[in-house]
Amino acid sequence: MNRTVIGFACEGETLFGTLDMGLASGAVGLLLVSGGNEIRSGAWGGQAALAAALAREGIPVFRFDRRGVGDSSGANLGFRASAPDIAAALAAFRSAAPHVKRVFALGNCDAASALMLHAALLPGLDGLILANPWTLDAENETAPVHSAAALRQHYLRRLVDPRQWARLLAGKVALDKLAQGLRTAAAPQEGSALAQEMRAGLAAFTGPVTILLAEGDRTAQLFRGHWGSDPRVIGHQGNSHSFADAPEWLLRQVMQAIRPG
Repeated sequence: MNRTVIGFACEGETLFGTLDMGLASGAVGLLLVSGGNEIRSGAWGGQAALAAALAREGIPVFRFDRRGVGDSSGANLGFRASAPDIAAALAAFRSAAPHVKRVFALGNCDAASALMLHAALLPGLDGLILANPWTLDAENETAPVHSAAALRQHYLRRLVDPRQWARLLAGKVALDKLAQGLRTAAAPQEGSALAQEMRAGLAAFTGPVTILLAEGDRTAQLFRGHWGSDPRVIGHQGNSHSFADAPEWLLRQVMQAIRPG
């Protein structure tokens, strides 16, 4: 595998990306889009490790820092304004690896949201892999609360646990917090304006789409509540938002999405 750092322009700023290529690189590549303020190596180096593993399998990978993040200049305008960054990275990827004929994009959290919002407007993007998409309307929202669906599952587990009944009868349960949790669990899932925008954007995209969810992750649980049933969803029984607890599973799912059959 060889790894090359590449600088490229985006609306007057200079962005930096990293290209991972195997010795026998194929015609299908992956564009890795980072979420939030995360640099292109990813949480705990997860994106760099995924890129290296895919390159060894003959899949070229390009990952980059959007404006105002990591090595790239400019101001970080958030995921809603990241379409020019993604388009510039896609063009840089195709220029640096002209043998790549089809490009899939993988984004986690608000990077997945950005791809859903903008993919139909990005020429040369052939498929999407969306992980734990962010559906809260405010970009600067703190860590999401538990969804109603997740709370219902939580209380159903407690109802069949004799130890929890013993704690309740012994007065070891805060009744006000219990009542608040039950009210939230009983309430219907509120809609999300962002999720509706993402749905509309994704509907305009004509390529294949895979959605990966860590079932124990609160962002993924909120996405399920806002999004509803979707046959494109593949769930993993883990808690890590970045799939740090399942790197091999993530690698298999990405390869399956890129090379179906």
